[in-house]
Amino acid sequence: MSSPSSRAPKARRRQRSVRLTVAVALLVIAALLVFGAVLSGSWFVLVLAAGLGVALGAAATRITHSELMETRREAARDRAEQAQAYRDLTVARTAEHAAFTETMESRIAAHESAINELEVALTSAQKRAAEATRKMNAEARRADVAEREGIEKSERLDDAEQRAAEAIIRVAELEQEIDVLRAELLAWQTAPAVRRA
Repeated sequence: MSSPSSRAPKARRRQRSVRLTVAVALLVIAALLVFGAVLSGSWFVLVLAAGLGVALGAAATRITHSELMETRREAARDRAEQAQAYRDLTVARTAEHAAFTETMESRIAAHESAINELEVALTSAQKRAAEATRKMNAEARRADVAEREGIEKSERLDDAEQRAAEAIIRVAELEQEIDVLRAELLAWQTAPAVRRA
């Protein structure tokens, strides 16, 4: 269903074409009057027809001029409405752009905050990893030192056990020698008693 505003331009167009038709008809009538007066050959009729032709031409010009002025006013009104519509559209788009910009800025701020937190967490994790690596290297060095000390102690223990075994053998040999010497001493001590007797 058409609105009153959409019906108004059609009515104006019809009215305009009626006005222009009337103006053209007036000019045609003026031309026919002048042509008829020329054919009649009477100066009075010709002057009267010429005056009437000028009056009809002036009326046609006035109708055409008013039509032109109305067309210009309507065009100016349409341009003003378009300008207002563009202004409203610009205001709406500006508001949308501002809202979009604000949304994007808040998202960017949130992402930057998350990135900063992740960077801090990464730095902290790297420090912890470096500290753990340092501790592990220190423990590895201590383990190497302890292993070397264990090997050295094991070697010293083996050496001490070997010396102890050799000492036990030497003690056994010395005990045998002592036994031999005691036996000889005893034999020597008992031998002079046998010699004296």
